[in-house]
Amino acid sequence: YSTSVGAQFGQQALDTTVFASILGVLLVFAYMIIYYRFPGVIATITLGIYIYLVLLVFNLMNGVLTLPGIAALVLGVGMAVDANILTAERMKEELKEGKSVKNAFKAGNKTSFATILDANITTLIAATVLFIFGTSSVKGFATMLIVSILLSFITAVYGSRLLLGLWVKSNWLNKRFGWFGVKKEDIIPLESKEEVQPKVFGRQFDIVKHRKKYFTISIALVTLGIISLAIVGLNLGIDFESGSRVEILADDVLDPEELSEEFEGLELEPVNQIVISGNEDNIGVARFDKDLTKEQVAEIRTYFSEKYGHEPTVNSVSPVVGKELAKNALLAVLYASIGIIIYVTMRFEFQMGVAAIVSLLHDAFFILVFFSLFRLEFDITIIAAILAIVGYSINDTIVTFDRIRENIKKQKRVKSFDQLASIVNHSLVQTLTRSINTVLTVILIVLMLLLFGAVSITNFSFALIIGLLAGTYSSLFIAAQLWLVWRGRTIKEKPIVYSEKKYNDGPQV
Repeated sequence: YSTSVGAQFGQQALDTTVFASILGVLLVFAYMIIYYRFPGVIATITLGIYIYLVLLVFNLMNGVLTLPGIAALVLGVGMAVDANILTAERMKEELKEGKSVKNAFKAGNKTSFATILDANITTLIAATVLFIFGTSSVKGFATMLIVSILLSFITAVYGSRLLLGLWVKSNWLNKRFGWFGVKKEDIIPLESKEEVQPKVFGRQFDIVKHRKKYFTISIALVTLGIISLAIVGLNLGIDFESGSRVEILADDVLDPEELSEEFEGLELEPVNQIVISGNEDNIGVARFDKDLTKEQVAEIRTYFSEKYGHEPTVNSVSPVVGKELAKNALLAVLYASIGIIIYVTMRFEFQMGVAAIVSLLHDAFFILVFFSLFRLEFDITIIAAILAIVGYSINDTIVTFDRIRENIKKQKRVKSFDQLASIVNHSLVQTLTRSINTVLTVILIVLMLLLFGAVSITNFSFALIIGLLAGTYSSLFIAAQLWLVWRGRTIKEKPIVYSEKKYNDGPQV
């Protein structure tokens, strides 16, 4: 397995990807401040510290910052934002119930801690498996993701709470409910002991009622996806099929016919028509069905450097390595799933663990279907995207399950299907705003990578966007509903009763 990157390619890719990442992060900062007001300002400060610390730690580790690594950093920003969103949403709920700013801050921190901890640990399991079984840039992606998760937990949980806590304790925020995005007319007096009815866009939704429709839609799409993969298949890159890939950079528009003739002069014949890409159609990509020798790589680099003034990028993978990469990718998904099921079973219950895995496999499958339908090249970086979505999807699902568990605790005993369905629907509506805001902030960053980032991570960004949308859909409409149907069948014989011990919220900050 060898990779030879042209200097101009590397610099151009770095410049465009860093610019796209900065633009995406600034958009997230603006969104957080506009929507969450003062807690949003605190979140942007701690997020800025988080990004600096991640780059500092990665530099101290002498880590190699690959393009997927930058994408992992950006995904880490999304997860750090999610931790702040969870706490801010909980505080808003407490304020609407009539609590003082100090009590709302304390209660919001307490209730969100266990959720954030569970979500981060499950994502960390996926990232660790990816590091163990990943190869090349995937290992770099996993390393950055692990560092990002650990530091986001420190900054988003402890850092944000410390800074916001100082303001809360100063009493300056007392009665300033608007600074938390809460209107006075939405606040219920504390003595009434009414529960705030969750609303999204000013409306209440009955999500559970339409569960059969969601199952039908997903089953239909999965069936179509299986047919597509069986007939069309995946457009596998050289990472899995072995062979070589040459990217040529020029100052002007490239002609695929002319490039084909130039390769023929070098006694090389591309397996497919040369693809022209780039903002100015100045990047040509040629695929070969064999791994090039060192002499052939040197000849290609010399010829095209003299011809166009830029060194080409040459990737070459032998058949043995290609098979090893494919095997490791499958093992990574398998072991990550097993690890997540074990953890979720310990923290929640076995049925929730299985429902969570079905949900994340559902998301990963749709990335495969998307790449099959649109014939996009499926290479090793897409495996990194799929594992990132596995981490994101389980993060989203855990937040939903955690709220369900909390609401069951309030009921103490659940012994009918209708009662359970009501709890699940209430929990889904309560977490809907958080789910929408989290996916929006992450998609803002990934969209910037797609529009302004390097051409080499375009497909990676596509995979993340499809996975993020599928992950949000499955967490809300598949995982929780699947658990409801499964657990609801045995509810009469085996009512749900959770002990206080099982609801330990962890250390308080």
